[in-house]
Amino acid sequence: MMVNMKKISIIGAGSWGTTLAVIAAENGYEVTLWAREKETIQSVNEKRENKNYLPGIKIPDNVYAESSIEKVASNADLLINAIPAQFTREVAKQYSKYVNCNTVVNVAKGIEAGTYKRMSEILKEELGNVSIVSLSGPNHSEEVSRKMPTATVIASEDVNCLKDIKQIFHTNYFRVFTHDDIIGVEVCGALKNIAAIATGVCDGLGYGDNAKASIITIGLMEMSTYGKFLGAKRATFYGLAGVGDLVATCTSKHSRNRLVGEGIAKGKKIEDIKKEMKGMIAEGIQTTKAVYEFSEKNKLYMPLTKQAYEVLYKNKDLKEAISDLLKIE
Repeated sequence: MMVNMKKISIIGAGSWGTTLAVIAAENGYEVTLWAREKETIQSVNEKRENKNYLPGIKIPDNVYAESSIEKVASNADLLINAIPAQFTREVAKQYSKYVNCNTVVNVAKGIEAGTYKRMSEILKEELGNVSIVSLSGPNHSEEVSRKMPTATVIASEDVNCLKDIKQIFHTNYFRVFTHDDIIGVEVCGALKNIAAIATGVCDGLGYGDNAKASIITIGLMEMSTYGKFLGAKRATFYGLAGVGDLVATCTSKHSRNRLVGEGIAKGKKIEDIKKEMKGMIAEGIQTTKAVYEFSEKNKLYMPLTKQAYEVLYKNKDLKEAISDLLKIE
């Protein structure tokens, strides 16, 4: 259990890290944001706005941006990992020797390329004897930062710490629910991005709502298949972290992964799409590769992931991929 938790450090000053900083600060906590870019640090500290990643949102005075990862990590009662999934291990290695707190919250959604590890597994490996909590759900920062009604899930193997974490983020517009299935919650958060890329393709090709609903349904089945193999609870896939996040990500104009699929359908190259996103990360691109490789290795039937992989990494024709997907029994 955590006592007198007052200082929170967030590693990563993107749109979601900044949004969580605002929530925690408004709940009375002292928040330090770690950012690499001088421009972001100056914008937060001097203009009280993260102009690059969360424009138009006022940042409270009890949020301070800092470039020294040692200062940020060592001076915290709670650490939050808001680094994109594929960079989480690299950055965790940098601050691992400075961690003084007992609990780390992960908000990144993805599966690590090559190792196929979930984010809590990576943080446990790099940080050692700390409790890991994962926060996940249908949580677009563009809406949460504007105080639109939202719900999220926090999960951990150490359920005793969840009550304290809930207090940090729970507000009248951001409702936090506790869960004991961290495997399921993390699998849902990662794999829904694969389905979102596929629904973006449907939108880009003008295939309509029926096709999109079919893709979302297959996406749910594959989340369940993958999660069940890892030992997740079936009910998790039908809750906020599962169906909730899946639907939001597959249908929202704010979804980066859906936009990737839409761009592909319009004939754009992945590198050009990434440039258009101006530093924002679509986690589904790398997660598709990791999940495909893992599913092949373990003989998991995941036809949507297979077709997404072949489009993203093998330049497979889109209409051929959709045709092959429709042949599934």
